[in-house]
Amino acid sequence: MRMYLPEAFEDKMRLLLGEEYEAYLKCYEEPRHYGLRVNTAKISVEDFLKIAPWPLSPVPWISNGFYYDGDQVQPAKHPYYFAGLYYLQEPSAMTPADRIPVTPGERVLDICAAPGGKATELGAKLKGEGLLIANDISNSRARGLLKNLELFGIGNMMVISEEPGKLTDYFFEYFDKILIDAPCSGEGMFRKEKKMIKAWEEHGPEFFSRLQRSIITQAASMLKKGGMLLYSTCTFDPLENEGTIEYLLEQYPEFEICDIAGYEGFAKGRPEYTKSKNTEFVKTVRIFPHKMQGEGHYIALLKRENDETVPELHSAAVKGRVKKIPEELEQFFCDTTWTIEKSRLDYREERVYYMPEGIPEMKGIRFLRSGLLLGELKKNRFEPSQALAMCLKKEEYKKCLDFPVSDDRVIKYLKGETLDVEDLVSPKEKGWYLVCVDGYPLGFGKLAGQTLKNKYLPGWRWQS
Repeated sequence: MRMYLPEAFEDKMRLLLGEEYEAYLKCYEEPRHYGLRVNTAKISVEDFLKIAPWPLSPVPWISNGFYYDGDQVQPAKHPYYFAGLYYLQEPSAMTPADRIPVTPGERVLDICAAPGGKATELGAKLKGEGLLIANDISNSRARGLLKNLELFGIGNMMVISEEPGKLTDYFFEYFDKILIDAPCSGEGMFRKEKKMIKAWEEHGPEFFSRLQRSIITQAASMLKKGGMLLYSTCTFDPLENEGTIEYLLEQYPEFEICDIAGYEGFAKGRPEYTKSKNTEFVKTVRIFPHKMQGEGHYIALLKRENDETVPELHSAAVKGRVKKIPEELEQFFCDTTWTIEKSRLDYREERVYYMPEGIPEMKGIRFLRSGLLLGELKKNRFEPSQALAMCLKKEEYKKCLDFPVSDDRVIKYLKGETLDVEDLVSPKEKGWYLVCVDGYPLGFGKLAGQTLKNKYLPGWRWQS
């Protein structure tokens, strides 16, 4: 029995695909594709393939993307997932963050970022340098976004929950790169998520195109001259795709469409569906599920011309006050190889944050996290955070307990249990230890008398 598709949608796809329409329909009879993307901020693709617990096959257009058999394995129930070594993501959805050319040291905005599939890749590309601002208007979704960024070990970030329009007052011409994975009618996800069909019938392309045009023009004002913006959707409708880009070009004629690194399954954008019939739209990319092993997407990469006669303007950076580092904090960091810049420390009640460089004044912005939460200053002691554990590398901390993935204590630790480690430490050893699996941090524990008191974050714990 063929899957139900709305008649209006089928009529549109017949016009869009022509003789390819029947091939497109057949893809609904095929199973969905499961993918994972390696976190190159923690492990190289080559090293991950040496330890991968299950068979993987490459996603051919994503250098760190792989398919796995979602009917046979559960990668979210493996210690390597808890170590932040990979992110589970539909293969086509890996494309936007892969194709925007982010380099370390840049200021990057992911404006519709939850749950974090694209933001985590942008953060990995920054390699700890520069700033990632990840925003989502939904506060509940932004909390999941924060967890994923911290799990990936990304500390040079801020997580914000605001309407995109509110950000324009704070970040005028501030960012080097902006990614907009826009809210859309979801036509490209009908095979993967059948409930999207009902949502499409309730709110179709016309509804979402108005929202997209608002977001993309607001984002454009936050992009530096010479900066790049990548716009993506998971829908096929020309109004939401080429139509949104054409609207941007009408409002900001200094933007130009750029080439996107190709793949044989990519289809070209459709100039014939624009008012201008501008042939530059063939540089944008359409992903169809009958042409490649992934769901439907649209991607457009644009660059804002650099007018050398106009000076660069952006909000003034906040300069931290240099304070004496509390003794407890300084003592803890004696066990790390990190060099802490005092001016970047921010103390809020008991909590200590390490702020990214060059952030603007943001009074009035609703954020869930600004900078890396290092931990809390308690009476006569410092308690390091889960986020700090995930940012550290094993070689950057002196006191580590490194378990092989086969050790039963790995799962016990992830469940929050106290561990007996007398085979690994002497009776005299004590203090904060970084718990690792096969060399990759999971979290902290506090050692006393050859017993490790579990400090794994309760909200992250392994659920049986």
